[in-house]
Amino acid sequence: MGIDVVGATAQPQPWAGVPLLEVEGLVMHYTTSQGEVYAVDDVSVTLRQGEALGLVGESGCGKTSLALALLRLLPENGRIVRGRILFDGIDLVALSEEEMRRRRWSDIAMVFQGAMNAWNPVYTIARQIEEAMRAHEVGAAMTRRAARVRIGELFELVGLPPRMMDRYPHEYSGGMRQRAIIAMALSCDPKIIIADEPTTALDVIVQDRILKELKRIQRDLDMSIIYISHDIAVIAEVADRIGVMYAGKLVELGDTTSVFGRPRNPYAWSLLTSTPSIRGPRRPLAPLVGEPPDLMHPPSACRFHPRCPLATDRCREEEPPLAAIPDREDQQAACWHWDQVPAPDEAEVLG
Repeated sequence: MGIDVVGATAQPQPWAGVPLLEVEGLVMHYTTSQGEVYAVDDVSVTLRQGEALGLVGESGCGKTSLALALLRLLPENGRIVRGRILFDGIDLVALSEEEMRRRRWSDIAMVFQGAMNAWNPVYTIARQIEEAMRAHEVGAAMTRRAARVRIGELFELVGLPPRMMDRYPHEYSGGMRQRAIIAMALSCDPKIIIADEPTTALDVIVQDRILKELKRIQRDLDMSIIYISHDIAVIAEVADRIGVMYAGKLVELGDTTSVFGRPRNPYAWSLLTSTPSIRGPRRPLAPLVGEPPDLMHPPSACRFHPRCPLATDRCREEEPPLAAIPDREDQQAACWHWDQVPAPDEAEVLG
């Protein structure tokens, strides 16, 4: 197998059956001078209380666009065309901007990609976290002293010494700035955190520490997390369930053990077999050939068929639905030939 699944389990999870966030048929486009970009196309997924959901795929597959759509933080040329985003039964798409602003950070918070460069260099970290708390009304009625006590508690929670709160961003290392961003995301006690490439540009030692801190915080606070990454090893370490995205679509979804042990979509298989393993017998890597499609002019039917070794005429003419795999309680794949996808260590079969 290409990836070692760390801490994954096939046992029933305590969060099973308790939906917190339900995305139903979400379609999101960007309008450009050349035409419409179909960034997120008919994505449906559920996040449960206390669950860690990992979204993985190549750059440009729609992971970050999906995250921004959940928070309705799209740029001016981005729009949700249709679909629902239900948080505790309330459709976030239907809310006014003012109502949505009150829910950001207090219900759903985000650790943005490239967060290490997100700090204003002329203000202390404490001042910026306090400003975020007051902007989202959680700290509006707080005294300055109470806000500082809260920030100190957050620093301890993410493994930072509280004495560092009154320092400026340039006085922090990269890992410390990342931890401080996580502290800001936690400042309004959200139920869900979206972590978009939370360890980008960090060395592997710091990356491991950050991931362990996030897992500990999630467990201690019974929080739900959506991890977004193109690094399959990161997703394997932290996620309870995996969603594989390709060209704006969700092509495989299931628990970590099932997806990494026996993927049923050729694209998910290709991601795994193109990644080396530090354990088990040596085997040749099976590189993923070709390039991601132009999302202004996506391929017909199955969007992976131009790169897929299993593609047939049906794949080029008829789009496969994301459907449950027989005899699998929590694994879905969008592929007409899911039963022909081998185990990841059988590289010669599809290679």
